[in-house]
Parts: sequence; structure tokens; C-alpha cells
Amino acid sequence: MDETVSKKLLDINDKFYQSFGAAFAETRHRIQPGVQRIVDEWIKTGSWLDVGCGSGVLGQRLAHSGMQGSYLGLDFSEPLLAEARQGAASLDAHDGFMLAYGSANLMLPDWAKGLAGQSFDGVLAFAVFHHLPGAEKRRQLFAQIHDLLKPGGVFIHSEWQFDRNPKLAARVQPWAVAGLSADDVEQGDYLLDWRHYTAGQADEPGLRYVHLFTEVELKNMAEFAGFTLLEQFDSDGKTGNLGLYQVLQKQS
Repeated sequence: MDETVSKKLLDINDKFYQSFGAAFAETRHRIQPGVQRIVDEWIKTGSWLDVGCGSGVLGQRLAHSGMQGSYLGLDFSEPLLAEARQGAASLDAHDGFMLAYGSANLMLPDWAKGLAGQSFDGVLAFAVFHHLPGAEKRRQLFAQIHDLLKPGGVFIHSEWQFDRNPKLAARVQPWAVAGLSADDVEQGDYLLDWRHYTAGQADEPGLRYVHLFTEVELKNMAEFAGFTLLEQFDSDGKTGNLGLYQVLQKQS
């Protein structure tokens, strides 16, 4: 993808999460059913990194779950991180559990610089990669995450399948709204509007860049990075299929 186009797409999402971060957090006060399934089946002990942690709901859930280990949440949106830190400050964390948050932008080549020397039992990325433009960049990120894992560690991610809901699919906007054309972006790239507002916010729709993944595309990315697929399932939304979840493993 052309760097100029990539920057425009990133600017769209950066503007969205800075302007609508609080409104977005209001819609994420509980974790998705698919994430809860992952918590129940996979996250009991160990060191976990959550890239794109958002407003911190998952970290709080783990604190209440009795998990033994550590959780580090990273995000680039300061409004969402502020919400996460506020929630963490009010927790009465149990012994044997460490909760922390930090700032990181996955689109920067050195986003993991602050993690130098660390390795994790698991890395999480729920509803994150579909906001990152450029197939090559996404492949590189899969490889970087692979390097952050201990042998046998797992990378668990979910991708939004908005096309399975007619109401959500109707939110697709023409690229001209963002000063782009369909020829500028890659196959599977879409522009969606946002119409949830928080108190005191201007009643103007926001825009988000979204990439709609296919299973073949995800399979190729996993193989490129050296992962083995352990589990895949659909979850979330009223129809139970708006999120595609994968559990990938780094070989020992």
C-alpha cells in the first residue's frame, strides 16, 4: 500500500479514537462473549500482552477472575488509556496478579521497543488488526508478535466480520468521503460511519477505516509468521458470528 494512502487511513482512525474514544468506551463496558470464552479456556496463569487493549475492560475482568500472573495492556488512544488506568486504580487487585497499561502505536516500526528483553506466554489482539492498513504491514506485525512469545506461547486474536450484519454493512461509506478512491486502497478495505455520541459531543458522524479479513488471508498471515492454528470459532453480536477468533501457537 502506498504510504500516503496508509497515512490517510491511519489519520481517519486516529481522529476517530481521539474524538470518539469516550463514546466508543461507553459501548465496551463488558467484554464480548468470544473474549469471555478465551478467558475461561486460556487465560489462567502466565504473562499476557494485550495489544489494542482499549478501555481496559479485559484487564479488569482478569483481575476479578483470580488469574495468577501479569497483564500488560497497550493502546495508542490516550482517552481509552485514561479510562483503563482509572478503572485499574479502583481495583482491589488480588495477590499474584500484576496489571499495567502503556502507550504504543502498532503502525510504528519500533512499537515494541519498550518490551525489549521481555517474552510472553500469550499475546492478545481483539478487534485490532482490522484497523491497521496494509497487507504487508499486518504480516510484519504477526511476525513481531511471534518473536515476543515464549516457545509454545499463543497469539489469540479476533477480527470483525461486519458484513454478516445488514445494518452494519449499510454503514459502508464511499471512499470519496475521505478523499480517496477504491483504486487507492486494497481489496477488503472499507470506510464505515459511527453514530454513537457521548454527553456534550457534537452530533456529527465519525468515520473508521476497517479491513474485512477472509479466512484464507488470515491463514496466509499465520503461516508467514510461523504460527500453527490451534482453534478457530465465531462469536459475538446477536447472531453470534460477528467476530472471527483464532488461537495461534508458536512452536517449541
